[in-house]
Amino acid sequence: MAAPRVGTHDGYTRVVFDLPRQTTPSTKVSGQGVTVKLGVTLRAEQGRLNAPGVTAYAVVGGTVTVTLALGHASAKVNVIPPRDGQPARLVIDVPTGTAAARVPATPTAVSRPASTAGPVRPRVVLDPGHGGVDPGMQSRWVQEHAVTLDVALRVRDVLRQHGVDVVMTRESNTDLSADKATDLDLRSKMANNRNTSAYVSIHVNASTSPAGQGIETYYFGRPLAGANSVALRENGGGSVGQELTRRAANSAQNLLGDLLAQAKLAFSRQLAQKVQAHLIGATGAVNRGVQTDAFYVIRSPTTAAILIEIGFGSSPVEGPRLAQPAYRDRLAQAIARAILDFLNMK
Repeated sequence: MAAPRVGTHDGYTRVVFDLPRQTTPSTKVSGQGVTVKLGVTLRAEQGRLNAPGVTAYAVVGGTVTVTLALGHASAKVNVIPPRDGQPARLVIDVPTGTAAARVPATPTAVSRPASTAGPVRPRVVLDPGHGGVDPGMQSRWVQEHAVTLDVALRVRDVLRQHGVDVVMTRESNTDLSADKATDLDLRSKMANNRNTSAYVSIHVNASTSPAGQGIETYYFGRPLAGANSVALRENGGGSVGQELTRRAANSAQNLLGDLLAQAKLAFSRQLAQKVQAHLIGATGAVNRGVQTDAFYVIRSPTTAAILIEIGFGSSPVEGPRLAQPAYRDRLAQAIARAILDFLNMK
């Protein structure tokens, strides 16, 4: 079981736990805690939560407890059944009206059974874009496959130092398949594990204009119009990119009205916003914002999934920067800090 994912929305905070199967919960709200008995056994873990209305969580056996902040005394609890390959989920919504207090409550002390092996480490999948037969964008300063791998490895090292279990889609100049669709499918499926908390794909942008520069972060959604679609290039370019973007766009249309998919996209948006803010703060680069596009590689993971364009390798300003190890390290540190923030880890 991964650490819970926490989403902040208008009027409420949502805490989501993955479950091994469908179950009927028994809920009790008392004092400053929401206790949910699930009838299924989960791995023991606990930690702090940094979001309005909640301060901590704990899992012991088949019982989940979420500690509420002072001034918050209600919650709505649902179990969403498995659907379309996605696991069952426990969803706890805590109202956060403007009048509610924001003073943190003292986290409830929870004793662990002596037989448990310790907390489950959150898992993050890092995807350095391109590699192997597909080098990605190339300029007089950088090649995309080399920059993305170097930055991803630096992010991996920081996350592991903080106890995160990191899975890399590649660790050298290789691909998972010479066929672009198969390669992106295999990368995407590495996130289809209920223990995965986040999927982050790292890329380098390009433009036919030397004025093009800046950092932008995407989560999955409807494609941008025509030539403005970055996904078309990252999906392979040419006729291959058009076909994979079409397939991904169809997936985006099918997600409308899907409660589980909407929950995943809400977490993806939250992660994208954190990453974008950290990157702009660390680099001072042009802020191209958080957007949606039909990237094939993030169309189906069952967790928060984003794609980052860390700069324009074609830019006479950013190309030389991306070639510098010190600048790549700055990018990596910012991405790692944003992921740790998303995971509610210090």
